[in-house]
Amino acid sequence: MTVNAQLATRQILLARHGQTQWNLEGRRQGQLDSPLTHQGMLDARTIAAQAARFPVNAIIASPLGRTRQTAQIIGDIIGIRVEYLDDLREVDHGTFAGLTNGELDARYPTWRTERTADLYRWRFPGGESYADAHRRAHRALSSRPVAAASCPLIITHEMIARMIVAILQQLDVDEAFARNLPHGHLLVFDWPQKSSTRS
Repeated sequence: MTVNAQLATRQILLARHGQTQWNLEGRRQGQLDSPLTHQGMLDARTIAAQAARFPVNAIIASPLGRTRQTAQIIGDIIGIRVEYLDDLREVDHGTFAGLTNGELDARYPTWRTERTADLYRWRFPGGESYADAHRRAHRALSSRPVAAASCPLIITHEMIARMIVAILQQLDVDEAFARNLPHGHLLVFDWPQKSSTRS
């Protein structure tokens, strides 16, 4: 008897958490948190309605508060227990977390120029870079809960979502930076899943 590995196509669903108070205020959240707004809760319900059209059999979310809130609303609606994965956390904004871009301009006048010079490798002071997030995105997509599901729904954050999209669509990072994941919007990707057949 031999075991042959074959690639079967499956779907991966990707969504961002609902709108938060800090999103409204233009504050960088990173791995800090602020609660969902009323609109943010509606965003989660909108995602649930979109996801209900697919055979979702796992919900995997970042453990940060805003994604927990979003994922729990979705899970309650479609009847699936949520699993949490540290690698889906947003990029750590370090000392920039909690500040608006205007406040950053006043405190760190050169930050925009430095960041633009190498957006992929530039690291938030005391935090992470897109390159760090890219590595975490690879780990997340190959993690047990994602790999074991035939149609997983991933609930995460905008910056790390760009790196997930880059992997799923085989984009270079510059193309990925141009991608946005609005609140209340579901992205759907075909992605190969290795399966085994016996003969």
